[in-house]
Amino acid sequence: MSTLPKISEAEWEIMKLIWKSNPITSEEIINLLSGRMMWSAQTIKTFITRLIKKEVIGFEKKGRVYYYYPLLSEEECIRSENESFLKKVYDGALNMLFTKFLEEELSMDQIEELERILKDKKEKRISDNREEHK
Repeated sequence: MSTLPKISEAEWEIMKLIWKSNPITSEEIINLLSGRMMWSAQTIKTFITRLIKKEVIGFEKKGRVYYYYPLLSEEECIRSENESFLKKVYDGALNMLFTKFLEEELSMDQIEELERILKDKKEKRISDNREEHK
């Protein structure tokens, strides 16, 4: 996977809105974020400009209004952030991450959900292997 641009926490807030509702105008983004995040309109516009420069979002101008849309999927960005975190904190060792996670107190519901996810993943892997060997 090619390295994706680093998105700051503040930029993530804007990206969440763009992924959810696109195309979206800067006015809509400002209205949705300014009260919740206590950011000025100019601060939000600065974050939008940074995202454009990082080639994470694009825009289309219609009249005097700019409409923003994602150039990268939410899934791509999450995967990149996960890989970055894993490398930074656990030297890329996924098993260490899971070990630390599982040392936490988990409810029965959480344990059952994890078991279900692992079972589904295992079944998919087995199915994929069978398809490869046909």
